[in-house]
Amino acid sequence: MTDTIQHIAVIMDGNGRWAKARGLPRSAGHKQGAETLQKIAEAVADMGIKCLTVYAFSTENWNRPKEEVDYLMGLLRQYLKSEFKQIQERGARIRFIGERQMLADDIVEQMEKIESDTKNNDKFTFCIALSYGSRQEITSTFRKLAERVKNGQLDIDNINEKLISNELYTQGIPDPDLVIRTSGEERISNYLLWQIAYSELFFTKTLWPDFSVDELKDIINQYQTRERRYGKV
Repeated sequence: MTDTIQHIAVIMDGNGRWAKARGLPRSAGHKQGAETLQKIAEAVADMGIKCLTVYAFSTENWNRPKEEVDYLMGLLRQYLKSEFKQIQERGARIRFIGERQMLADDIVEQMEKIESDTKNNDKFTFCIALSYGSRQEITSTFRKLAERVKNGQLDIDNINEKLISNELYTQGIPDPDLVIRTSGEERISNYLLWQIAYSELFFTKTLWPDFSVDELKDIINQYQTRERRYGKV
């Protein structure tokens, strides 16, 4: 069923609205959303899809109320310590992309440990975008390339799409075939702007905590009816 899909990217949206609709604090929505992520990641791995990338926390999310950010960081600490074990047992390599300097030292240390422990796993890549913004990623990449040109380490004529892709946070990962955004919003929100140039986009009204494996399979089936032409006739 999934032999044409190598990489699915997801914008997990709607945790706050899910909680509000139930008269619960936003933290309850984030907790339920984390549980949904666990189920979806395991399902994608079991389907034989090679890579899943999820938008967990954007650079813009730092502007949310301090209480909510602190809760999210606490939830992240919990999952880094325990909840990634099941996906690791499926042979997953876990990678984190984003601006690590904005995260607490203990979180970064745990992220680096997980990456080191799973670096040789090759059945599935689980990529989590944390403190991530695509414009910042692209800007940082161009600055690195400009510095190499300035220092005589790189000929400007050798700068091409492949070189740029290899300098992004997602180096070594194929571009997403499919991007899913939950909650009914129909925008990209500064997510993998370079990488999704030719991705198929799916928007669902389902709030992320309610997103199911069955709906994922339905979207995959819809994806396989589309013809990807990459600008060709």
